[in-house]
Amino acid sequence: MGRRHRRPALRIGSPPLTDAQIAVAFGGPSPEHDVSILTGLQAARELHDAGRAVTGVYWTGTGDFYAVPATLEAESFLEGVPRGAEPLRLSAGEEGGFVGTGRMGRPRRLDVDVVVNCCHGGPGEDGTLQAAMDLAGVAYTGPTVAGAALGMDKLAFAGVVAAADLPCLARSPLHPGADVDFSGPYIVKPRFGGSSIGVEVVEDTETALARLDANPHLRGGAVVEPFRPDLYDLNVAVRSWPALEVSAVERPLKSNSRSEILGYADKYVGGQGMASAPRELPAELAPAVEAELRRQAAVVSALAQLRGVARIDFLSDGESLFVNEINTIPGSLARYLWVDPPLPFRSLLDDLIEEARRRPARRYSTVGADGTVLRGAGAIAAKLT
Repeated sequence: MGRRHRRPALRIGSPPLTDAQIAVAFGGPSPEHDVSILTGLQAARELHDAGRAVTGVYWTGTGDFYAVPATLEAESFLEGVPRGAEPLRLSAGEEGGFVGTGRMGRPRRLDVDVVVNCCHGGPGEDGTLQAAMDLAGVAYTGPTVAGAALGMDKLAFAGVVAAADLPCLARSPLHPGADVDFSGPYIVKPRFGGSSIGVEVVEDTETALARLDANPHLRGGAVVEPFRPDLYDLNVAVRSWPALEVSAVERPLKSNSRSEILGYADKYVGGQGMASAPRELPAELAPAVEAELRRQAAVVSALAQLRGVARIDFLSDGESLFVNEINTIPGSLARYLWVDPPLPFRSLLDDLIEEARRRPARRYSTVGADGTVLRGAGAIAAKLT
């Protein structure tokens, strides 16, 4: 992993990395909106301090985009859109991208070579924003549409992991009338979401089903799995450029010993997003357990079509491992996990940007659409009878 890797050639006309125009997108209509702001501001400030040409793109909780300076502080967003922010829209098409208003009210396209996507949860991490940027022809960091959608869907991800014969806890959809075929107690989770938001521990199926109406985070879909108090979290970061690399393993620590699970407050309420959460890093593990965890992380990376940097979460009792989930746009971009060997945040960001420029997330193709079907179609009206 320390070897130098040959990098594909850039497109003709692409500026050097140091001259590239970078936008950092953060926020979004998601429960993780505030955490995303912290991640985005960290990335934007690091790039600004490195002398990069960088603009912040703030995505509000109501879905509007604004261009903002890269040097803002978190307090600038306490009341919503910061002062002086420039309204933007994301436009699809050949000349698409983030578009503002120029002189005489004419559209002015924001000059951007790469968008660093720091949007956690919701449409920023489930493939929605990725699809919009693909249609707009905007290069971006992080997961593809397919990779993002898989990572956000806990039920689908568990199915893929199980099909690959990787160890994981039983996980079933939870809906009115659901028949859960394993005994409690249970963990109930939003099917689509992250950061432990909306996660609850319940004793029985009746209580689990009652939470569907009481917990607003479960209304878009829910899953249930066994609650194992003997298991603790182990996390590792993975990145795909310039080659697959796995970070040191961390054991996150609960700030409240009475809490049954690692919660949102444990992860994010320290002021710097995930970077300030309490942890044991590197985690003290038996060599065989760590080696197996790293092997499984590489397999999950392939299954999830890793692009960019992600965090893979495991559960363990110190001997056994269970794949839990993948976070395709992790808090603080998992910068704090790259300690052995050390990887500066600036280098991590540069590699994400370089990958976005050299490895497009999507290339659309019309191969096979040669008119043959249309020529033999006949009258449309005849097909409706």
